[in-house]
Amino acid sequence: MSVKLRVDARNTLGESPCWDHERKMLLWVDIMEKKIFRLHTLNDELEEVQLDQFVGCLSQTNRGRLILGLQHGIHFYDWETGILEKVVDPESHLKENRFNDGKCDPSGRFWAGTTDQTGVKGNGALYVVDSTLQITKKVGNVGTSNGLAWSPDHRYMYFIDTPTKQVVRYRYFVDSGEIECPEVVVQFPESTGLPDGMTIDEEGMLWIAHWGGNGISRWDPYKGKQLEFIPVPAVNVTSCAFGGPNLDELYITSARTRMTEEQLCDYPYAGGFFSLKTNVKGIKNFRFDESSI
Repeated sequence: MSVKLRVDARNTLGESPCWDHERKMLLWVDIMEKKIFRLHTLNDELEEVQLDQFVGCLSQTNRGRLILGLQHGIHFYDWETGILEKVVDPESHLKENRFNDGKCDPSGRFWAGTTDQTGVKGNGALYVVDSTLQITKKVGNVGTSNGLAWSPDHRYMYFIDTPTKQVVRYRYFVDSGEIECPEVVVQFPESTGLPDGMTIDEEGMLWIAHWGGNGISRWDPYKGKQLEFIPVPAVNVTSCAFGGPNLDELYITSARTRMTEEQLCDYPYAGGFFSLKTNVKGIKNFRFDESSI
């Protein structure tokens, strides 16, 4: 398997790749440049939207909108009308904090976590927004809230707090959204960078982006064993998501931030949006349930 450059995006901090199965579009963000992107894969038309605050993550809703984790809380965004609608900001009192990674669970709730400017002090948290727009803190004392995934049988939720270099598995209850019994199932090896964004395939294996580690790894969370490592032509690989018509393409975001001039010469496509044809399929993105609003 080899990684190909899909878009020479040169993102400062590309993140949150998402595949729109119905419209055959790729969505992602550039956190620091405050932008949202969508690529129409049928004609390679690339669109972007400039916002006025850091944009950490996005997911789709069942009414065609986006739900965003921004610098100042959770928002809805309608690409066609350009309307940005604030939902809630649980950390308005924490001026250095912003939302980072997030995605929807199998019941249509939106999970998103926060970080501060350093990302290591434990000032962040992981929240969930339900279909009535109630927000609940689920995990506290988080350094940099990052990768999320749910097992194919919906029994478990996986979560990455990047500075811990661990993936924690929670028992997950799909009906209530409750999580319990946290257990470390992956410990990142030394000198391989830090775990960032994450996705899961139909076999229940985790795919994890290596910040500072030049690649993507595939893990068996039941054995705590790394199965594969795929190099990516970027130092800071930020996240990954399955997509494509058959859900057998892995889309990968990356960053140019914090790179030296020498590194930029060695990795000219850093900040690019990459793709990888895989021999296993992913799971369709879950969407936020707006039906109760």
